[in-house]
Amino acid sequence: MSPTPTHPLADTAQGTLFRFATAGSVDDGKSTLVGRLLHDSKAILADQLDTVTRTSTERGFGGASGGIDFALLTDGLRAEREQGITIDVAYRYFATARRSFILADCPGHVQYTRNMVTGATTADAVIMLIDARKGVLEQTRRHLSVVKLLRVPHIVIAVNKIDLLGYDEEAFSTVAAAVRAVTEELALGAVHVIPVSALAGDNVVDRSANTPWYTGPSLLELLETLPAADEVDSAVEDFRLPVQLVVRPQGAVAVAPDAAHAFRDYRAYAGQVASGTVRVGDAVTVAPGGATTVVTGIDFAGRELEQASAPQSVSLRLRDELDIARGAVIGAAGTLPEPVRDLTADLFWLDPRPLTPGARALVKFGTSTVQALLGTVTGRLNLDTLDLETAGSLDVNDIGQVTVRLATALPLETYAANRRAGAFLVIHPQDGATLAAGIVTEAGVPA
Repeated sequence: MSPTPTHPLADTAQGTLFRFATAGSVDDGKSTLVGRLLHDSKAILADQLDTVTRTSTERGFGGASGGIDFALLTDGLRAEREQGITIDVAYRYFATARRSFILADCPGHVQYTRNMVTGATTADAVIMLIDARKGVLEQTRRHLSVVKLLRVPHIVIAVNKIDLLGYDEEAFSTVAAAVRAVTEELALGAVHVIPVSALAGDNVVDRSANTPWYTGPSLLELLETLPAADEVDSAVEDFRLPVQLVVRPQGAVAVAPDAAHAFRDYRAYAGQVASGTVRVGDAVTVAPGGATTVVTGIDFAGRELEQASAPQSVSLRLRDELDIARGAVIGAAGTLPEPVRDLTADLFWLDPRPLTPGARALVKFGTSTVQALLGTVTGRLNLDTLDLETAGSLDVNDIGQVTVRLATALPLETYAANRRAGAFLVIHPQDGATLAAGIVTEAGVPA
């Protein structure tokens, strides 16, 4: 591998977990890029590689790919292999000497946009593929709009199939300029644009001699040095822990035998830290109720910690015995917002059944699930103009703004203020289907 470029955050990135998703239009080469990335970073098991190589040979693959159909490494469903498309999100786990990765290969077809939302929701970065021959398409704008609404921290544009244009710098510059025009229109901030050939491997893991006019990092070099969202957010966001389980071990060793609370009854509150950092001795507030207490212990995987940060899953011990159950939120003292029942949200409608105003549903925020009424559709996003247009309902894959009223008041935060605390799911109350993914754009007055 080529030497990793100097990066001001390189030392902080070492050893961290980084989540990223791929997106793009149909046939832009997403699965091929992922397969090439896994293959060239030595993240493929020998038996899997043998199987893929044998199948690729039977299908007549050769040339620049070295006889391997890299898409077979990620397209796991039979229908995907037979049709040559990606249908479901394919998750892959791999690691380099510098970092561990969780990769989500998302579909490109319009009807599977809901799957792309699923893959990008928790991503630290999205790699957006664009066919160098086609440039920016409607689906590119759709995916970039989703990325903006989901506040994905890093956007990497991979201009793929540059080899089919003879590695032409001018062709790359034309696509890069069109991309930046759209990202500026969406106010997405800085983006990283890289010329790649997923089939030939140019600038995927190693920098390519075929693009001497490109002086930036390869795709993998960039992914190894970008800061993860949790690294940044833990330092600036307030502590939040939605309670998933109340732990009450009785007459058993709860953590290490030498722990101060071993061999006695105690109560702890388990969950995943959604944002920020908590330390032993910190004052915290609990919602509902608004009671304030102090953290006296943090347990993690059989041992005690002095502090915990997102996204660790821990149990907190508190100084006072409070009425806390699943669905409660523990936050840094004085930072939890007042509970509200009304909110305005952007909904990514995922179900074939349309949203009609007045529909009843279940809304899941963190570990809380409450009944809700879906109110007025105040607008639907036009992906060509990026404006909100008047709409009476939302159909599958639509993105729209909707008012929601909750049966129970919750301490809601906007998605702009807290990416995890401001996101929720809308669930059908009868069959349990996920109807929509939502993000809070405005919280109402306290209940």
